[in-house]
Parts: sequence; structure tokens; C-alpha cells
Amino acid sequence: MSETVLVADVGSVRILTMNRPEARNALGGELISALYTGLVDSDSDPEVRAVVLTGVDPAFCAGVDLKQAAREGEAYFRRHREEPCVQQVARMTTPVIGAINGATFTGGLEIALGCDFLVASERAVFADTHARVGVLPGGGMTARLPGVVGQAWARRMSFTGEVIGAAEALRIGLVTEVVAHDALLDRAIELATAVTEVPHETMRTMKRIYREGGEPTIGAALAVEQAISEAHRPDLGMLEDRRRAVTARNRDQL
Repeated sequence: MSETVLVADVGSVRILTMNRPEARNALGGELISALYTGLVDSDSDPEVRAVVLTGVDPAFCAGVDLKQAAREGEAYFRRHREEPCVQQVARMTTPVIGAINGATFTGGLEIALGCDFLVASERAVFADTHARVGVLPGGGMTARLPGVVGQAWARRMSFTGEVIGAAEALRIGLVTEVVAHDALLDRAIELATAVTEVPHETMRTMKRIYREGGEPTIGAALAVEQAISEAHRPDLGMLEDRRRAVTARNRDQL
């Protein structure tokens, strides 16, 4: 496993930690591959009964690596299609708990939305900056965010790009709990351990019910999102300028 994803086990709980702090855990090529592999391997390991997904401080995940996308062009997006780490979170048959330790923006928020539920540090902040950067979502933002926070809040976040703090995220239902930063991982492991105490087949079947029950709605919405996003691919040369502008606007949160 690449060092861009750290792997640790606590009993039957697998902890996957995105480890690219100098880039706020943005999804560069190596991290895309490592995260996808880590998720797939965890899901196929019979000893792993729950997964905790988190990031190395100061961020959970800043989403697409716009520098790399602008430099590599289509090859960057092809890697996302070949090793779909964002979508794999939601495809897991193993329960996944997101331990949100910091900034969770755009593609990072799509990763978080693929988790079964989220626990947040008091330092966590959330934003959908797709529109401000000049790209359209393709990892499930419009398919999943409305089901979590409601249509109005989902549209507000996507249309404005505003940053939502941990307390507000709790109020609107984006996260289930906010804890002190230093207690985050322990609390996520505690909850994941409770999940592992349920008989294995019962838990897998329970998750299957939730996943397959939501598929008619989420699957259709995801297909629309991906089709429209593919048809309106941005000018990659403009991405870096837009990234700088958004980063400057959100500097305190990042």
C-alpha cells in the first residue's frame, strides 16, 4: 500500500487515512490509486468488519487535485474512471464511518457522502466548490447531498460554495456528532467497534437493504449527474486560476 494511504487495524476495524497533508489530501494520481486499492482490499478481507475513513490533518480531503488535472488533462480524469475511489466508498459492502477531521471540500465531500455516516471534529468544515472552481460534480454530489441535508440546503451549498462549520453541519444533518478534535479517531473507532459487534451477515444484509433500497433514486440521479458533467467538461487551462481564487476566498478554512 502506498504511503499516501495509511492502513491500521484495531480489532476488526480497518482505519484508512489519506496522507497527503501538503496538498490537503487532494486526490492526486497516487492517492486515487491507493485509496481505491485500500477500499477494495478492505471490502474483500473477511477479518475487516468496519472501516473508518479519515485524513491526516489539517484536512479530510480537498477533492480533485486541480493542479494535476490542469497539467495532465484527460489522463487525470481517466484515472478517476479506471480507479473510482470516490464511488467505491459508496459501493462498499462493509460499513464505512467517516471521521471528518478538517476541511472537506468538493470531491472530498463526495467521498464523505459515500460513507454510511459521519462523525466530525470541531475543526471540520464542508463546502461544495464545484461551481466556483468551474467544474461540474461527477462523484455523486447532486445524487447524495439532497438525501442527507434536503434539497434546499444541497442547492444552497452547491450554488454558493459557502463553507459550513461543524456545528451547522450537525444542525442540518450532514454529520451525526461533533466531538473534540483530539477525541475524533477514538470516537469513530468506538462506533465502528459497535458495528462489528452485530453478527456479520446481519450487518452486511442490513447495509445491502439501505444501499439497494436507495439505488432507484440515487442511481438515476448519479447517471444524470455524470452524463451532464461529461458533456460540459471545463477548460482545463482555467482550473488553476479558479482554484487559486477559491483557495484565497476560503484560506482560513483550508
